[in-house]
Amino acid sequence: MAEPTAGEFFKAKAILEEDLVAAVEAYMDNPLKGAHRLASGYTLDLAAAVHASPFAVGMLADPEIKDASKRSAVRTAILLARPVKR
Repeated sequence: MAEPTAGEFFKAKAILEEDLVAAVEAYMDNPLKGAHRLASGYTLDLAAAVHASPFAVGMLADPEIKDASKRSAVRTAILLARPVKR
């Protein structure tokens, strides 16, 4: 069985809103950011999660897109990714 997505962890309240905001901020501060702790025992490679989303990559590359929309795209990419147990 595949590991749950970060979104599934979020729905189960294993990842809190502040954890998700911190992950988005960590990526926005450093787009090369690798492993980031999301939930107890789980990490997510933020750069890989965002780069796996063509939508997020396109949003981030467009200088006309507002920062809030870029953050939303990063958040969505993180929610769709599958954290790994460490």
